[in-house]
Amino acid sequence: MTPHIDLNSDLGEGFGAWTMGDDATMLGIVSSANVACGFHAGDPAGILTTLKQAAERGVAVGAHVSYPDRVGFGRRNMDVTSADLTADVIYQIGALRGLAAAAGTRVTYVKPHGALYNTIAGDARQADAVIAGMLAVDPTLVMMGLAGAPILDRARAAGLPVVAEAFADRAYTPEGTLVSRKQAGAVLHDPDTVAARMLRLATDGVIEAIDGSTLTLQADSICIHGDSPGAVAMAARVRAALVAGGVKIRSFA
Repeated sequence: MTPHIDLNSDLGEGFGAWTMGDDATMLGIVSSANVACGFHAGDPAGILTTLKQAAERGVAVGAHVSYPDRVGFGRRNMDVTSADLTADVIYQIGALRGLAAAAGTRVTYVKPHGALYNTIAGDARQADAVIAGMLAVDPTLVMMGLAGAPILDRARAAGLPVVAEAFADRAYTPEGTLVSRKQAGAVLHDPDTVAARMLRLATDGVIEAIDGSTLTLQADSICIHGDSPGAVAMAARVRAALVAGGVKIRSFA
């Protein structure tokens, strides 16, 4: 059986005259787009443009929900009440669903962003609040979360379908968590190194941790950050390496 994997990227994160990333080009490389919902980045017109481009290319769309933190780009931890967090998730999914319908596509999954993503990977209370928001909108929405993290088990137990995600340009600890961006070596920049790591992950289910040890990691999707320097070139290199290695690129949706 031919191995296959999804490629995803965070898109729709521009705001007004300020642009971030090359969404149009990235949408020709990835199979799934995590589209900002306005809480950490993105404005309605820019989000709609990205959604239209995704629809034209047949790229699956996910709601990239976040803490309400535009100034911090959603990367600051917040102690949000469960009720507020659930409502925030419902609000963001709802907004993106409306824009997606206008663009001729639909929202099929949810990938929390930044600090929210990292927090709910292990924080049961906030994880359950996000799950509750998804269930309230549409119980068929897929939860995308960090491969090996408890959030996937919690979402699955609540009845949501799940997708395990790995990060192409991030270093891993031996325990399977992402190395903090505050530490040296947390973000990888060499396209050839990243591409080789992702081919090994897709074919063998293993990745090298930052200490050189081998980590078993079963992932259904690979994320390439759209806002990283050289993101498009890296994404293209990863895709080319996967295809050359016999791995089919396709969305889980």
